[in-house]
Amino acid sequence: MFDFAVFGSLFLTLFVIMDPPGITPIFLALTSGRPVKVQRKMAWQAVCVAFGVIAVFGICGQQILDYLHVSVPALMIAGGLLLLLIALDLLTGKTDEPKQTKDVNVALVPLGMPLLAGPGAIVSVILAVQKADGLSGQVSVWSAIVAMHVVLWLVMRYSLVIIRVIRDGGVVLVTRLAGMMLSAIAVQQIINGVLQVIQSA
Repeated sequence: MFDFAVFGSLFLTLFVIMDPPGITPIFLALTSGRPVKVQRKMAWQAVCVAFGVIAVFGICGQQILDYLHVSVPALMIAGGLLLLLIALDLLTGKTDEPKQTKDVNVALVPLGMPLLAGPGAIVSVILAVQKADGLSGQVSVWSAIVAMHVVLWLVMRYSLVIIRVIRDGGVVLVTRLAGMMLSAIAVQQIINGVLQVIQSA
């Protein structure tokens, strides 16, 4: 009934793409200075947003892209540009947004999307759902998606302990490192999108 091969394949693919260990410093940088209760809420919101986006695209992703006449490379380039803007804010220490608005935006963008539910994860889920055979295949695919988001929530939820250890000076360092990592991820995503455009031309 349950296809462990399908489950394992999609779970590992999403683990590599969504990168729970790599998201930790970025989450710490984006949520620093907020009460623990707010940080936990943001971790939960980010995972819920990511799961919602992944679920929608898993169910009718190809139809959405076709209807909007949006190609996968275009989605990758747009996501990369958005991440690059966030990375520049982290690198320059820009914090001039109102706190309440910033809380909401960080949970939705960039944490929920495109960091967690990015073009790579979306495309992987669309393909996995299309290839899944029968009920057992679909159950395996959606189980992998749910399991991945549980892992993401646990990683972000317990990364808050790190904030209390590294203090303010460490948070500034983590913020700059996260900005560098995020900018590299963004540029690579843009390059991948451009290469796909060139290959399909």
